[in-house]
Amino acid sequence: MLFQEFQTQVTDFLTYIDVERNLSKNTQRSYESDFSLFSDFWDRINKQEPEPLAIRPAIERYFVMLYHKKIDKSSIARKISCFKSFERFLQSTGKNLELKLKRPHIDKKLPTYLSIDEIFYLLDTVTEKELPSKRPVRDKAIFELLYATGMRCSELCNITFKDLDLENKLIRIMAKGRKERMVLFGGKAQERIKNYLEKERPNPSDNKEHLFVNYRNEALTPRSIQRIIQMFRMFLKGKKNITPHKLRHSFATHLLNQGVDLRVVQELLGHQSLSSTEKYTHVTQQELALMCQTNHPLSSMGSKKVKVNE
Repeated sequence: MLFQEFQTQVTDFLTYIDVERNLSKNTQRSYESDFSLFSDFWDRINKQEPEPLAIRPAIERYFVMLYHKKIDKSSIARKISCFKSFERFLQSTGKNLELKLKRPHIDKKLPTYLSIDEIFYLLDTVTEKELPSKRPVRDKAIFELLYATGMRCSELCNITFKDLDLENKLIRIMAKGRKERMVLFGGKAQERIKNYLEKERPNPSDNKEHLFVNYRNEALTPRSIQRIIQMFRMFLKGKKNITPHKLRHSFATHLLNQGVDLRVVQELLGHQSLSSTEKYTHVTQQELALMCQTNHPLSSMGSKKVKVNE
């Protein structure tokens, strides 16, 4: 396959993952970006070579270049996943590339999270008057809802009034891959939302309006949500970094620490695979090991000699 045919096939592939596979918009944008970067590289190489390169040697040289530039392994792994998906698409149309790409080994990073005490301090001790914000009631409601549900930042941005059942404390979420799920929240989050609606949220003209809006009555962007959550870090000792995703990690970890079944947490988080949720069990196991090491009687004895009555 040469350059021009590749361009045509990529267009067909991007339509396929949008229309038939219903992949999320974020995934579609990532794939489109990956193909664009590779196309630019391939085009430059073709201008330097006496004969146009076919796709396989072009891809091989592209990934060699990425490794030499010391691009992050997770980024390379995502690009390989992109090309593997493209290769499977071509196979379904009778074309076989046989790229034989292998994903690099990526060291698993345990998720970082806030303690329960830190969460409650930020929500209950820090007052709305202390927040350097023109809409502190909204910002507290956002923080509370992210932690209460474990939803993603992008999911919170997309909540409309028709998705919200405030009385029954339910929210309909459009998750990754355009899959719907229902998330639950508690009485405290319910009160935060009511307070926001009474004090800071203009009455919606219809139920398609977004729940959380800026001063122009426009939906908040993920970047806006990130800035709001970052604002709370100033109240923690050591200025620990806080992000919407860390609140999601905190939600999952605290539930598992309280004995909630792993598959229930998987459903609440909207993970397609249980392996995505299992990373939180490593965190809870570490907590358990630390607890045993700290509190077990043998640990406190150290090298003390104990006299035994003979």
